[in-house]
Amino acid sequence: MANYEVVCVGSATVDHFLKVKPSFSSIKVGDKIMVTAGELHSGGGATNVAAGLSRLGLKTAVAAKIGQDHYAELVLKDLKRFKVHYQALCRSRKHTDFSTIVFSVQDQDRVIFVHKGASQDLQKSDLQHSFFSTQWIHMGSLTGASFPTAKKIAASAGKKKISLLFNPSLYLAQKGVTVLKPILRNTTLLIFNKEEAQALLKSYSQSMEEMVKQLPDYGPTTVIITDGPRNVAAWHEHTIYSLVPPQVKVVDTTGAGDAFTAGVLAGLIKQYSFEDALRLGQVNALSVIQQVGCKNKLLTEKEGKLLVKRFGIKVLKRKIN
Repeated sequence: MANYEVVCVGSATVDHFLKVKPSFSSIKVGDKIMVTAGELHSGGGATNVAAGLSRLGLKTAVAAKIGQDHYAELVLKDLKRFKVHYQALCRSRKHTDFSTIVFSVQDQDRVIFVHKGASQDLQKSDLQHSFFSTQWIHMGSLTGASFPTAKKIAASAGKKKISLLFNPSLYLAQKGVTVLKPILRNTTLLIFNKEEAQALLKSYSQSMEEMVKQLPDYGPTTVIITDGPRNVAAWHEHTIYSLVPPQVKVVDTTGAGDAFTAGVLAGLIKQYSFEDALRLGQVNALSVIQQVGCKNKLLTEKEGKLLVKRFGIKVLKRKIN
């Protein structure tokens, strides 16, 4: 029997959220800008998705690299709070990853500054033997010296018949399908946004449907592409799915993709229909974007079902011969 239902491998970060009044275009080099609000939260794809899955009732672990600094302690504290196991949370001489998210009240938009440190230092030797004692592996972006580790993990998942969810960021998707082929051919479920899909395919296509039909040629069994508040498109078992997310008041969109991913994966593991898995992912994302911080207001399964019923999200599907 597997030790875990999902092991999440990728980044563990600390996010600084800062709110400013002026528009970004009005800020000049050398300006001293007053911050009207600031918050500090743990983040990173691996810990965000693991926390979301744990909230939805799954036994989850994180495999990531953190530093030997006070940021690392904040990450550990949050994982304990969400009852996520530290399956392979290793220490690096490099600083724990961190980011600064600056939100402009006037623009109603943000700029994100990212520092990659310890997450680029993950080696396969850092992973315990029990790492592969799981039903699913969720793999976010592993860059730098960690990228060869990502390819080894994908290959091992394929050999051991472990389902792999690949969730690449833009800077990893930009490597293209040729470089990412060793991962894609072992991927069960590929989830990313429209910009990332275009980057991966080196495409200017605005048709999410065309991209979800094209991507299974490279290996993934199921593909889901999101486009913020506009649309979600998916390919699953020779069927195209689409939905338009309900409109809610947005406070901060950081972590929306990870919350969506956690909801979809939890739904699939719990044997929801594919449509209902999409709905669970969508309401989880809607809950998170109404707060500051990637892990605030992640839903339990009961809360998710109530919101799915409340929103009545319509999912369209069309069989492709």
